[in-house]
Amino acid sequence: MEVVKEEGDGGGVWEGYVDWRRRPAVRGRHGGMRAAVFVLGVEVLENLAFLANASNLVMFLRKYMQFSPAKSANHVTNFMGTAFLLALLGGFLSDAFFTTYYVFLFSSLLEFLGLVILTVEAKAASAASAAAVFVGLYLVAVGVGGIKGSLAAHGAEQFEEGTAEGRRGRSSFFNYFVFSLSCGALVGVTLVVWIEDNLGWEWGFGISTIAILVSIPLFLSGSCFYRNKIPTAAPLTTILKVLVAATLNGRRRNKTATNAVASMTRSPSTTTPKPTKEPTHTTPPTQTLKFLNKAIQTPPFHPSLSCTTQQLEDVKIVLKLLPIFACTIILNSCLAQLSTFSVEQASTMNTQIGSIKFPPASLPIFPVIFIIILAPLYNHLIVPFARTLTRTESGITHLQRIGVGLLLSIVAMVIAALIEVKRKAVADAHPAAHPLPITFLWIAFQYLFLGSADLFTLAGLLEFFFTEAPPTMRSLATALSWASLAVGYYLSSVIVSLVNRVTAKSSHSPWLSGQDINHYDLHKFYWLMCALSALNFLHFLFWALKYKYRSTIERK
Repeated sequence: MEVVKEEGDGGGVWEGYVDWRRRPAVRGRHGGMRAAVFVLGVEVLENLAFLANASNLVMFLRKYMQFSPAKSANHVTNFMGTAFLLALLGGFLSDAFFTTYYVFLFSSLLEFLGLVILTVEAKAASAASAAAVFVGLYLVAVGVGGIKGSLAAHGAEQFEEGTAEGRRGRSSFFNYFVFSLSCGALVGVTLVVWIEDNLGWEWGFGISTIAILVSIPLFLSGSCFYRNKIPTAAPLTTILKVLVAATLNGRRRNKTATNAVASMTRSPSTTTPKPTKEPTHTTPPTQTLKFLNKAIQTPPFHPSLSCTTQQLEDVKIVLKLLPIFACTIILNSCLAQLSTFSVEQASTMNTQIGSIKFPPASLPIFPVIFIIILAPLYNHLIVPFARTLTRTESGITHLQRIGVGLLLSIVAMVIAALIEVKRKAVADAHPAAHPLPITFLWIAFQYLFLGSADLFTLAGLLEFFFTEAPPTMRSLATALSWASLAVGYYLSSVIVSLVNRVTAKSSHSPWLSGQDINHYDLHKFYWLMCALSALNFLHFLFWALKYKYRSTIERK
């Protein structure tokens, strides 16, 4: 990106940052919470548009597209997985080429286009219009991926590096980012879902379309306050170059050593060859992941594979983040059930509270309200209190927050299994009843615990990846938080398919097959997810206890 220099900036410019007109960003004029507030407002609208449809999509596919419960669930998880996985693309483009500012704008336009298609098609939705519906859905998925991969990083980039004030401001931003997610979700899963169920899906899609349309001028209105990080490198290219250089340099070194030994064996009288001159570096590489240190050998295997020590260390940092990323995938497979089987369960139950009939997809209101209350309390009461106990700046570390979320997911799956046993017993006792004589509020407990798990884990992950990642790779690293959701949703589809394939070989019918969810053995599936979650937590403890915070080491 070409930077237009401005006279009179002096020492007051943010090095490596520009404003929206590509002039150097100025201290006091750009960045800070004032700029981040616009991002928080945009996230309310963006998540309203996305979650309102995602939470109720399984019912749309069941009623209008005439898919079975299992097939509808897999379509939803595939859609959600694609949207979140594409966050990696959004993060990569932000770091390498276009900045988070421009990636957000382009992605929001794509999501707007997809929602327009869905609004038009929903007026006469049927199995025959499936192709157009899926075109609209996956345009939305591409747009959502770009937004998720750029917006959180854009907000976090507004805070200064290397100061306690900047670190605390960024931590508060991530807490309120999750708060904004929940505010958008609150409107989406109540008002918009009610409109979809009572007035028609075209109205629900239309509201989502308007929300995205309004978010664009809201984002642009903060342009004069943003500081935008100048793209300096293609992070995936750097990672690939270091890995390839380490591999090829290592092979060459082994081959050279083998040839030297063979030559000495054939000619014992020859003089000992002079050792190859070792490369010199002003800063020696660290001894963690030592096998990668071969990447900076000189001369390199090929000039295009020449790597600096800084590039090597940046790649090591990213690789050390990956085990923590992997440990959150099972949690997100559990979260996938809130958009699929949990909604199907609630649709068979009594959703009447007093004179009001609640749509089944409005169940997320319970964890959403809890998060809206807890997020400010966490930021202004829990963290300051924890600081006095631990005498550390963060109070509660990022990995501790993630660990709490993983523990809560185990509890949530236990509760989900027990409640399904209760619901199934009522269904067996009243096979002709619809709805069943049991309130859908029982399902709210699993929503509450999984929603709480999501609060702790997502906020912790976003801040952990952004803080620990190298500055040139922060958007991509932050996108790993969303990619974990993607892999979790995809894994949910795989687990459902594997469960059906394995259980179909027994004398009983598959656990998750057929048109009637009352005939499913869903409680067994939830117990399976509980066991996987418990094993995953032990896996997380192994890596979390070994991890050393890069940011803490640098500040010492």
